[in-house]
Amino acid sequence: MGKPAPVIFDLDGTLIDSAPHLGHALNRLLAERGRPAVSGEMLRSFIGDGPRPLVERGFAATGRALPVEEVGPALARFLDLYAALPADPGSVYPGVPQTLARLADAGHAIGLCTNKPHAIACSLLNELGLLPVFGAIVGGDSLPQRKPAPEPLLAVLAALDAPTAGAAMVGDGPNDVAAARAAGVASILVSYGYARGNPADLPADRLIHHIIDLPDALEAVRRNLPGTPSDIPIRSLPNMI
Repeated sequence: MGKPAPVIFDLDGTLIDSAPHLGHALNRLLAERGRPAVSGEMLRSFIGDGPRPLVERGFAATGRALPVEEVGPALARFLDLYAALPADPGSVYPGVPQTLARLADAGHAIGLCTNKPHAIACSLLNELGLLPVFGAIVGGDSLPQRKPAPEPLLAVLAALDAPTAGAAMVGDGPNDVAAARAAGVASILVSYGYARGNPADLPADRLIHHIIDLPDALEAVRRNLPGTPSDIPIRSLPNMI
Protein backbone atom coordinates (compact mmCIF):
# COMPACT_ATOMS: atom_id res chain seq x y z
CA MET A 1 0.00 0.00 0.00
CA GLY A 2 1.28 3.47 -0.85
CA LYS A 3 1.72 6.44 1.41
CA PRO A 4 -1.57 7.72 2.91
CA ALA A 5 -3.20 10.28 0.65
CA PRO A 6 -3.12 13.98 1.55
CA VAL A 7 -6.54 15.24 2.62
CA ILE A 8 -7.56 18.87 2.15
CA PHE A 9 -10.62 20.20 3.96
CA ASP A 10 -13.00 23.07 3.45
CA LEU A 11 -13.97 24.80 6.71
CA ASP A 12 -17.48 26.30 6.81
CA GLY A 13 -20.15 23.66 6.42
CA THR A 14 -17.58 20.87 6.45
CA LEU A 15 -15.75 21.03 9.78
CA ILE A 16 -17.77 23.71 11.58
CA ASP A 17 -21.28 25.12 11.45
CA SER A 18 -20.39 28.78 11.12
CA ALA A 19 -23.86 29.97 10.08
CA PRO A 20 -24.96 31.21 13.54
CA HIS A 21 -21.87 33.42 13.99
CA LEU A 22 -21.92 34.64 10.40
CA GLY A 23 -25.61 35.43 10.72
CA HIS A 24 -25.09 37.31 13.98
CA ALA A 25 -22.35 39.48 12.46
CA LEU A 26 -24.25 40.09 9.22
CA ASN A 27 -27.52 40.96 10.93
CA ARG A 28 -25.77 43.35 13.30
CA LEU A 29 -24.16 45.04 10.30
CA LEU A 30 -27.50 45.23 8.52
CA ALA A 31 -29.15 46.69 11.63
CA GLU A 32 -26.46 49.36 11.84
CA ARG A 33 -27.34 50.34 8.28
CA GLY A 34 -31.09 50.35 8.91
CA ARG A 35 -31.75 47.07 7.13
CA PRO A 36 -33.92 44.16 8.31
CA ALA A 37 -32.34 40.91 9.41
CA VAL A 38 -31.97 37.92 7.12
CA SER A 39 -33.29 34.52 8.15
CA GLY A 40 -31.05 31.61 9.00
CA GLU A 41 -32.16 29.77 5.88
CA MET A 42 -31.36 32.74 3.67
CA LEU A 43 -28.02 33.26 5.40
CA ARG A 44 -27.00 29.67 4.74
CA SER A 45 -27.56 30.23 1.02
CA PHE A 46 -25.07 33.11 1.12
CA ILE A 47 -22.18 31.03 2.53
CA GLY A 48 -19.38 29.49 0.50
CA ASP A 49 -17.86 32.21 -1.65
CA GLY A 50 -16.13 34.25 1.03
CA PRO A 51 -17.14 37.25 3.16
CA ARG A 52 -17.44 39.87 0.42
CA PRO A 53 -20.14 38.03 -1.56
CA LEU A 54 -21.89 37.22 1.72
CA VAL A 55 -22.07 40.90 2.67
CA GLU A 56 -23.14 41.92 -0.84
CA ARG A 57 -25.88 39.28 -0.87
CA GLY A 58 -27.09 40.35 2.55
CA PHE A 59 -27.60 43.93 1.43
CA ALA A 60 -29.08 42.96 -1.94
CA ALA A 61 -31.62 40.75 -0.18
CA THR A 62 -32.74 43.45 2.25
CA GLY A 63 -33.43 46.43 0.06
CA ARG A 64 -30.88 47.53 -2.49
CA ALA A 65 -27.40 46.46 -3.45
CA LEU A 66 -24.55 48.40 -1.89
CA PRO A 67 -22.86 50.95 -4.13
CA VAL A 68 -19.38 49.79 -5.08
CA GLU A 69 -17.71 52.45 -2.94
CA GLU A 70 -19.59 51.24 0.16
CA VAL A 71 -18.73 47.56 -0.15
CA GLY A 72 -15.20 47.87 1.25
CA PRO A 73 -16.20 49.70 4.46
CA ALA A 74 -19.16 47.37 4.99
CA LEU A 75 -16.93 44.33 4.51
CA ALA A 76 -14.35 45.68 6.97
CA ARG A 77 -17.05 46.28 9.57
CA PHE A 78 -18.49 42.80 9.04
CA LEU A 79 -15.08 41.19 9.52
CA ASP A 80 -14.54 43.18 12.71
CA LEU A 81 -17.91 42.08 14.06
CA TYR A 82 -17.29 38.46 13.11
CA ALA A 83 -13.75 38.33 14.49
CA ALA A 84 -14.94 39.75 17.83
CA LEU A 85 -17.26 36.80 18.42
CA PRO A 86 -15.84 34.08 20.68
CA ALA A 87 -15.45 30.69 19.06
CA ASP A 88 -18.23 28.27 19.95
CA PRO A 89 -16.98 24.73 20.67
CA GLY A 90 -20.48 23.54 19.79
CA SER A 91 -19.99 24.75 16.22
CA VAL A 92 -17.63 21.85 15.49
CA TYR A 93 -19.62 19.13 13.78
CA PRO A 94 -19.86 15.85 15.72
CA GLY A 95 -17.03 13.48 14.92
CA VAL A 96 -14.70 16.09 13.43
CA PRO A 97 -11.98 16.05 16.14
CA GLN A 98 -11.95 12.27 16.23
CA THR A 99 -11.80 11.96 12.45
CA LEU A 100 -8.98 14.48 12.13
CA ALA A 101 -7.03 12.67 14.84
CA ARG A 102 -7.62 9.32 13.14
CA LEU A 103 -6.35 10.63 9.82
CA ALA A 104 -3.30 12.24 11.42
CA ASP A 105 -2.48 9.07 13.34
CA ALA A 106 -2.71 7.11 10.07
CA GLY A 107 -0.10 9.38 8.49
CA HIS A 108 -2.27 11.52 6.22
CA ALA A 109 -0.99 15.02 5.51
CA ILE A 110 -3.88 17.36 6.34
CA GLY A 111 -4.51 20.82 4.91
CA LEU A 112 -7.23 23.43 4.81
CA CYS A 113 -8.49 25.32 1.74
CA THR A 114 -11.15 27.88 2.64
CA ASN A 115 -12.57 31.08 1.18
CA LYS A 116 -12.62 32.51 4.71
CA PRO A 117 -9.80 35.04 5.34
CA HIS A 118 -6.61 33.27 6.42
CA ALA A 119 -6.11 35.03 9.76
CA ILE A 120 -9.72 34.49 10.81
CA ALA A 121 -9.60 30.81 9.81
CA CYS A 122 -6.38 30.23 11.76
CA SER A 123 -7.65 32.08 14.83
CA LEU A 124 -10.91 30.14 14.78
CA LEU A 125 -9.19 26.78 14.44
CA ASN A 126 -6.81 27.69 17.24
CA GLU A 127 -9.66 28.65 19.58
CA LEU A 128 -11.42 25.39 18.75
CA GLY A 129 -8.29 23.32 19.39
CA LEU A 130 -8.11 22.04 15.82
CA LEU A 131 -5.19 24.08 14.47
CA PRO A 132 -2.28 21.70 15.28
CA VAL A 133 -3.50 18.98 12.93
CA PHE A 134 -3.25 21.18 9.83
CA GLY A 135 0.09 21.23 8.03
CA ALA A 136 -0.96 24.00 5.63
CA ILE A 137 -3.80 26.52 5.44
CA VAL A 138 -4.76 28.69 2.47
CA GLY A 139 -7.49 31.28 2.95
CA GLY A 140 -9.60 33.32 0.61
CA ASP A 141 -7.14 36.21 0.80
CA SER A 142 -3.95 34.14 0.53
CA LEU A 143 -3.84 34.25 -3.28
CA PRO A 144 -5.40 36.35 -6.03
CA GLN A 145 -7.64 33.36 -6.78
CA ARG A 146 -10.19 31.64 -4.54
CA LYS A 147 -12.13 28.42 -4.91
CA PRO A 148 -13.54 27.31 -7.34
CA ALA A 149 -10.20 28.10 -8.98
CA PRO A 150 -7.68 25.28 -8.45
CA GLU A 151 -4.77 27.50 -7.37
CA PRO A 152 -5.62 27.60 -3.63
CA LEU A 153 -5.95 23.83 -3.47
CA LEU A 154 -2.72 23.34 -5.40
CA ALA A 155 -1.01 25.82 -3.04
CA VAL A 156 -2.06 23.75 -0.04
CA LEU A 157 -0.65 20.61 -1.62
CA ALA A 158 2.59 22.42 -2.47
CA ALA A 159 2.90 23.65 1.12
CA LEU A 160 2.41 20.09 2.33
CA ASP A 161 5.00 18.92 -0.20
CA ALA A 162 2.33 16.49 -1.38
CA PRO A 163 1.47 15.38 -4.92
CA THR A 164 -1.94 15.76 -6.49
CA ALA A 165 -1.94 12.03 -7.23
CA GLY A 166 -4.18 10.35 -4.68
CA ALA A 167 -5.09 13.60 -2.90
CA ALA A 168 -8.67 14.33 -1.89
CA MET A 169 -10.60 17.54 -1.28
CA VAL A 170 -13.37 17.28 1.32
CA GLY A 171 -16.05 19.96 1.21
CA ASP A 172 -19.73 20.75 1.18
CA GLY A 173 -20.42 22.65 -2.01
CA PRO A 174 -19.84 23.25 -5.70
CA ASN A 175 -16.75 25.40 -5.18
CA ASP A 176 -15.00 22.50 -3.48
CA VAL A 177 -15.94 20.02 -6.19
CA ALA A 178 -14.96 22.41 -8.98
CA ALA A 179 -11.60 23.24 -7.39
CA ALA A 180 -10.84 19.56 -6.92
CA ARG A 181 -11.74 18.65 -10.48
CA ALA A 182 -9.69 21.54 -11.88
CA ALA A 183 -6.72 20.53 -9.72
CA GLY A 184 -6.97 16.88 -10.73
CA VAL A 185 -7.72 15.49 -7.27
CA ALA A 186 -10.62 13.47 -5.90
CA SER A 187 -13.57 15.25 -4.33
CA ILE A 188 -15.56 13.98 -1.36
CA LEU A 189 -18.73 15.87 -0.51
CA VAL A 190 -20.47 16.01 2.87
CA SER A 191 -24.25 16.16 2.67
CA TYR A 192 -24.85 18.24 5.82
CA GLY A 193 -23.26 21.56 4.79
CA TYR A 194 -24.39 24.65 2.92
CA ALA A 195 -24.70 23.38 -0.64
CA ARG A 196 -27.55 25.05 -2.47
CA GLY A 197 -29.77 22.36 -3.91
CA ASN A 198 -29.25 18.62 -3.62
CA PRO A 199 -25.60 17.70 -2.88
CA ALA A 200 -26.10 14.45 -4.76
CA ASP A 201 -26.51 16.45 -7.96
CA LEU A 202 -22.93 17.72 -7.76
CA PRO A 203 -20.27 15.78 -9.70
CA ALA A 204 -18.23 14.72 -6.67
CA ASP A 205 -16.44 11.39 -6.47
CA ARG A 206 -18.08 10.42 -3.21
CA LEU A 207 -20.89 11.64 -0.98
CA ILE A 208 -20.86 11.01 2.77
CA HIS A 209 -23.47 11.87 5.37
CA HIS A 210 -21.23 11.96 8.44
CA ILE A 211 -17.59 12.98 8.76
CA ILE A 212 -16.73 9.77 10.61
CA ASP A 213 -17.36 7.95 7.32
CA LEU A 214 -14.50 9.85 5.67
CA PRO A 215 -11.71 7.27 6.21
CA ASP A 216 -13.83 4.60 4.54
CA ALA A 217 -14.66 6.99 1.68
CA LEU A 218 -10.97 7.76 1.19
CA GLU A 219 -10.21 4.07 1.00
CA ALA A 220 -13.08 3.51 -1.44
CA VAL A 221 -11.80 6.30 -3.67
CA ARG A 222 -8.26 4.91 -3.46
CA ARG A 223 -9.44 1.47 -4.49
CA ASN A 224 -12.02 2.82 -6.96
CA LEU A 225 -14.80 0.79 -5.36
CA PRO A 226 -18.36 1.13 -6.64
CA GLY A 227 -20.62 3.42 -4.62
CA THR A 228 -23.61 2.42 -2.53
CA PRO A 229 -27.09 3.71 -3.37
CA SER A 230 -26.56 6.65 -0.99
CA ASP A 231 -23.22 7.57 -2.57
CA ILE A 232 -22.26 9.39 -5.71
CA PRO A 233 -20.61 6.83 -8.00
CA ILE A 234 -16.85 7.16 -8.07
CA ARG A 235 -15.35 8.55 -11.25
CA SER A 236 -11.90 7.53 -12.38
CA LEU A 237 -9.21 10.15 -11.86
CA PRO A 238 -5.69 9.92 -13.28
CA ASN A 239 -2.75 9.06 -11.05
CA MET A 240 -4.83 7.75 -8.17
CA ILE A 241 -2.99 5.41 -5.82
